Amino acid sequence: LLGFGERTAMNAPIQGTAADIIKKAMVKVNEEMKNMKSILMAQVHDELLFDVHPSEIEELQKIVKQAMESVVELKVPLLVDGGIGNNWLES
Repeated sequence: LLGFGERTAMNAPIQGTAADIIKKAMVKVNEEMKNMKSILMAQVHDELLFDVHPSEIEELQKIVKQAMESVVELKVPLLVDGGIGNNWLES
């Protein structure tokens, strides 16, 4: 039981910071998507899910990668991978 409390106490600031980073990235992405047909559908942990208009795939990939990698400055780089699929399982 003591080990659980210690792990929780150490993990909470990390999870909170990660949540803040993804929220900032979502705001930045949303600003860049103002004139797009694509929409941000959901956020799950450190992933953003979109319904992307086919004509906007490349542009949106660039927007999301740039926004998520540059939203905060850390001593280590934030690296982003993206995927495309007809559903979340395929991406």
